[in-house]
Amino acid sequence: MRLFRYLGEHKRAVMLVFVLLIAQAFCDLMLPNYTSRIVDVGIQQAGIERVAPSERTAKTYEAIELMLGPTEAALLDRSYDPSDHGTYELVAKGQDDVELDAMLARPLAAVHSMSAEGVSDEIALQAGIAAARAEYEMLGYDMDAMRFGYLVITGIKMLGFALLAAAIAVLVGLVASRTGAKIGRNLRSRLFKRVMSFSDAEVQRFSAASLITRGTNDIQQIQMMSILTLRMVLYAPILGIGGIIMMARTDLSMGWIIGLAVLVIVIIVAVLMLVALPKFKIMQKLIDRVNLVAREMLTGVSVVRAFGRQQREQDRFDKASTDLMRTQLFVNRTMAFMFPAMFLVLNVVSIAIVWIGAGQVDAGVVQTGDLIAFITYAMIIIMGFFMLSMIAVIAPRANVSAARIDEVIETEPSIADPPPEKAAALEGFGEGHGARICFNDVSFRYAEDSENVLDGITFSIDPGKVCAIIGSTGSGKSTIAKLLLRFYDVGEGSITVDGIDVRDLPLHTLRAQVGYVPQKAFLFTGTIESNVGYASDEMDREALFRAIEIAQATELLEGSEEGLQVPITQGGTNVSGGQRQRLAIARAIASDARVLVFDDSFSALDYRTDAALRKALSVELPGKTQIIIAQRIATVMRADSIIVLDEGRIVGKGTHKQLLENCQQYREIASSQLSPEELSLGADAEPPRGGDGDERA
Repeated sequence: MRLFRYLGEHKRAVMLVFVLLIAQAFCDLMLPNYTSRIVDVGIQQAGIERVAPSERTAKTYEAIELMLGPTEAALLDRSYDPSDHGTYELVAKGQDDVELDAMLARPLAAVHSMSAEGVSDEIALQAGIAAARAEYEMLGYDMDAMRFGYLVITGIKMLGFALLAAAIAVLVGLVASRTGAKIGRNLRSRLFKRVMSFSDAEVQRFSAASLITRGTNDIQQIQMMSILTLRMVLYAPILGIGGIIMMARTDLSMGWIIGLAVLVIVIIVAVLMLVALPKFKIMQKLIDRVNLVAREMLTGVSVVRAFGRQQREQDRFDKASTDLMRTQLFVNRTMAFMFPAMFLVLNVVSIAIVWIGAGQVDAGVVQTGDLIAFITYAMIIIMGFFMLSMIAVIAPRANVSAARIDEVIETEPSIADPPPEKAAALEGFGEGHGARICFNDVSFRYAEDSENVLDGITFSIDPGKVCAIIGSTGSGKSTIAKLLLRFYDVGEGSITVDGIDVRDLPLHTLRAQVGYVPQKAFLFTGTIESNVGYASDEMDREALFRAIEIAQATELLEGSEEGLQVPITQGGTNVSGGQRQRLAIARAIASDARVLVFDDSFSALDYRTDAALRKALSVELPGKTQIIIAQRIATVMRADSIIVLDEGRIVGKGTHKQLLENCQQYREIASSQLSPEELSLGADAEPPRGGDGDERA
């Protein structure tokens, strides 16, 4: 699974968790053992753990010695020493000898008139324990105090293991949560970095809504699964294997019950995965769809209201949401079946163990405490597989999310920096006030199977000159600006800046030469200062004021005590369309780029502001190369050269006066916007008079 690759980046944390989980499993597995001791030793045996008593009378010692052979008698002599008050006490060597209990069980029972002949070793040991209790009573020991002391000591040990297990569990949770959070952070960083390197083609391929879902919901799924893996997936096999080992020390005669239960659980999980797995992929796509519809509805809310289509959009969103709900309900209902099925298996196993184990307890083969411990270990083993089965159901969704994240991260941008050796040969590039721009027989199409958007585009712009591009909607004007900035790469031909192909320039170097004002002026949440000074974090305030003044945006600062700190909401929705455009123009001017590209950036300005802004550009920035893409003749008529586009081809090139004489398309555009008098005046005509305010976007 891809998830394990993400965890592999945090090997130290995984190893630490693994060690801690082994310690936690040890603590958890010791508790049933102590429970068994409390029942068998503390309650049934009055706290007596061994057949060999720690002290015995001389009479009993001598009687037992007579029943033993020479080798066994020698072992007894090594294990006990006579005390000062006429008894025999167990020495350290005897306490460590595991054979001593089995050797003394039948003789000690015979001394106290308890029959232990002809029975199994387990029953003989129980008879020996009973005889040891009688021996302690003969010596005057307080049996109630002995029982209570054993129970208290065992209980304290249990409490210690329980507290230690709880502390380790908290530590594991802390490490797992931190590791999961780091995985989520790293994935978000890598995803965002990759998306920022994408061209428009890659963004459109995935869609903005899907990229948002992948950066939020999908990464959240991976983060949650990472935590569950560290806390449960690693712990379940450790706990299961430990439970099998501890159960083997208790009794293996009923192990077939556990094996059958595990097989049933595996079958249940396999069936559920076959049913639910295809739905997980569908669910993530439906989440993309809900985000897409919601994003479109919120972005275009003014259009929706203007046309009174609220109900249509509500129905559209309800359909996307309902489709997601139905898929989620199907998955949740399928998963809901798993829990009662698992608990049914657990309960049936418990009944089977008690049913069969009761007969073994009655036959003396198994003690009551051992049966309780066996049941507990059986539950631990089954719960281990139960946890794995839960993860097996959750994991496919996380794996789908991981695949979607990897799809983005592994997508190579179609626009990339040139090899380092080419970038190293650019010493001195970027010097001077303006740049020479050349389009050399450029053709371009957005998709391989589509028609050319631009075909055979050839023109050049000298440094410090103003070139205007005009044409009908869809003629390819904005595409020229995007090709210059390498938002896309040309299909045929080349574009050069100061004689260097833009594909041989590092993207940062190329885009540092160009101050770009997009067709849709976009402002970021912040202030006027943060938006106008977006190109640099340490931009001089004088440069900001100068850029704002050239862009004719000083009205935003006038009468405000906040000055450059005037707040701007997301997208610049708290200012008018014309103000947004002027702030976007100021942002490009403040960057001090050698080339300024205005992509239909004057459309929301009134004619007077338009004329004042263009005059300020020519007076204040005389050395900058300017490309003005516009629809209005008044905006482009004073440019040094004008290029007329029609269906992706250049149909006219020259000054305003030249184009009026020799370009029919330009003449048609001009005649639709200018009066006959203005046409006759040509380039010397005054622009048409408009209102004093902005034409709002």
